[in-house]
Amino acid sequence: MTSNFDGLGLNLGNLYRLSDAQSRSISAENPTGEPGKGALATEGLGADAARDLGTGWKVSPAVSIKAGTTFEVADIEGPGSIQQIWMTPAGEIRFLILRIYWDDQEQPSVETPLGDFFASGWGPFAQISSLPVCVNPRNGFNCYWQMPFRRRCRITVENLSEKDSVLFYQVNYQLTQVPEDAAYFHAQFRRTNPLPYKQDYTIVDGISGSGHFVGTYVAWGVNNNGWWGEGELKWFIDGEDAPTICGTGTEDYFCGAWAFHVDGNYQTFTTPYAGMPLVVMPDGKDPNAAQSRFSLYRWHITDPIRFRDGLRVTMQALGWRTGTRYLPLQDDIASVAYWYQALPTAAFPELPDRDYLEII
Repeated sequence: MTSNFDGLGLNLGNLYRLSDAQSRSISAENPTGEPGKGALATEGLGADAARDLGTGWKVSPAVSIKAGTTFEVADIEGPGSIQQIWMTPAGEIRFLILRIYWDDQEQPSVETPLGDFFASGWGPFAQISSLPVCVNPRNGFNCYWQMPFRRRCRITVENLSEKDSVLFYQVNYQLTQVPEDAAYFHAQFRRTNPLPYKQDYTIVDGISGSGHFVGTYVAWGVNNNGWWGEGELKWFIDGEDAPTICGTGTEDYFCGAWAFHVDGNYQTFTTPYAGMPLVVMPDGKDPNAAQSRFSLYRWHITDPIRFRDGLRVTMQALGWRTGTRYLPLQDDIASVAYWYQALPTAAFPELPDRDYLEII
């Protein structure tokens, strides 16, 4: 039968509906996603293990990305939509750079280290059980952001490391018609280390066009003793000098309260919309010790922040000093901003070099 349902926006309420959309998948076992072309490899990283079994027995489960090279994960002709991305790397994840290009743009619309994209910038495994991002034992990275495109989708991973890296991956997508009002998925990484004194941290700036902001991930490294999360987050919409949306504190924005403390210690949590899945303390005991590290995410799925012409998002790093006074912090902060917008994509700031990206 012919269906007028494009298969986008799936949920339990419409999962029963038939669609003419065509399911496809790209992996090392089927690098082009062509129908009937999977599990035919005769060479690959699993060829030796499969030597007694032959074709079809996990001959090419992963790829090796040589140091200093870029691997093309996918090149898909549309129209269609990315439905799920699964990846797990063997290598330094801050040095693996994920990029996604839409409709033959030279400028990527997604550019971020692999771990940070999956809300896991610090590296150690931490379970994440959210709607658009799931991280499962051990660093099984899963992304469920819906990513429609009209003409073309190209996905690459660059290895900035001096060592080769192995990448297991699968990109599940569908070929289907895309509605006129569908925007394109974007994600941008930034890092400032250390944050200059009395300066707000910029999560994203320079967005041009119409769209909506849908999420924030932050990898926060504290460079002093004491609480670090008093700072406000601000959204400057369509060129505003003062923000329309201003939060009341960092832990409040990430949907927690009172310094995330339970019985005097940090309590990790992971929920569909927000979480702090990872806390690393240098001595394992003192919650207020310098050099503690935190991983936080907040998804604006039910409350996207909409803009018509552009958007700037900032975050303060603020603690306490003597005399019950605020202390502007000089911390190590990295982030990923997630949003949808109409093309074209404005040029991103140049990605920091390997030495600046490195987690030390």
